[in-house]
Amino acid sequence: MSLKPPFTLQTATQKVKVAQKLWNTCDPLRIISAYTAHSVWRNRDHFLTGHAAIVPFLQQKWIKERNYLLRKELFAFTDNKIAVQFWYEYQDALDGMKWKRCYGIEHWTFDADGRMEKRMMSGNDVEIGKDGDGKGRWFEGLGPEDVDGVKIEEGHF
Repeated sequence: MSLKPPFTLQTATQKVKVAQKLWNTCDPLRIISAYTAHSVWRNRDHFLTGHAAIVPFLQQKWIKERNYLLRKELFAFTDNKIAVQFWYEYQDALDGMKWKRCYGIEHWTFDADGRMEKRMMSGNDVEIGKDGDGKGRWFEGLGPEDVDGVKIEEGHF
């Protein structure tokens, strides 16, 4: 089955889970293979264009965000666009290894070959537990292959 546009519910959902798996590798060189060479990104307050800017950005991300574990869910889609909601947990190496969770939304646009040409991300971090001690982590003790089994509902927000 092709994961190229135009997307169906099935292919859009699969595309999201492929991205989840790829990002959970925390390997910038593997991740950029899913993006066009001149991909345009907005990641919070960072604006990036192309692999040469994205790779060092991701390298710095995972220097800070240790023990990173991500889940993405399809939010909406059209022929060549997908919107996802996501949650990830990490220990912040620049803030005393406090546990944090990021809640966010991404909007993606794809080229005809199925590589992402635009990624717009908004996210907010919150400490998990008292003073970031990690109590109440959703993904505690899980690996990347297990995050889809965690039930996340409105009460979690």
